[in-house]
Amino acid sequence: MCGRYVTPDIAEAERNLTVDLALWREYERSYNVAPTDPVPVVRARHGQREGLLMRWGLVPFFCNGVPPKYSTINATIEKLQSNPSWRGPWQREQRCLMPALGFYEWHLHPDGRKQPFFIQLADQEMFCFAGLWDSSRSSDGSQLLSCALITMQGNALMRELHNTGAHPFRMPAILAREDIPRWLHGSSDEARSVLKAYSAELMSAYGVSTRVNDPKSDDAELITPSALQPASTGESAAPQRPENLSLF
Repeated sequence: MCGRYVTPDIAEAERNLTVDLALWREYERSYNVAPTDPVPVVRARHGQREGLLMRWGLVPFFCNGVPPKYSTINATIEKLQSNPSWRGPWQREQRCLMPALGFYEWHLHPDGRKQPFFIQLADQEMFCFAGLWDSSRSSDGSQLLSCALITMQGNALMRELHNTGAHPFRMPAILAREDIPRWLHGSSDEARSVLKAYSAELMSAYGVSTRVNDPKSDDAELITPSALQPASTGESAAPQRPENLSLF
């Protein structure tokens, strides 16, 4: 699953995604987005691209504005048409873009250490997760807009790196730049055809500080390369740049 990521600021998203109608209020880049946080989303409505903020963690329309007790931050590609939470948004073509600059995953080492890694793309500085959105109204009539990003089986890099958690060896559905129009504006079949594992050769990963484990931590230092902590001594190895840092 994907449980933390880095968002761009609003100006970056509008510039890169050709937003026609900006409905999002002021939003600053986050280096540690966590579930239930408001996140920038772009959706297609009435022939236009709308930019707005939504709760990360989809609240299905049938929940009457009350977030479910189960996790809905990730929509599994295998159950888009069968799971009650995803089936409605998928059938109603409520697809969206969730812009990001990178995301975090954790690797469990044989000695029990969990090391967070920051993953980014080589061919897109800002990219988009494929997402679903929904609207749920509470008893007082207020509307809650929320979203979930789609996940799938991981590529070679992610299968090696992401080996912990309830759903290991998976990755977010990342859209190629040329596939964005089909995801937002195409038919269901066209949209489904662009959901594929991003090329491992176009992704890079490097270790970062365990400070990212705390959702309250949110600053640029979170994506600074961090040396792995040796299990036996507690001493840090010399820091390495991302291009030279071995995953393990």
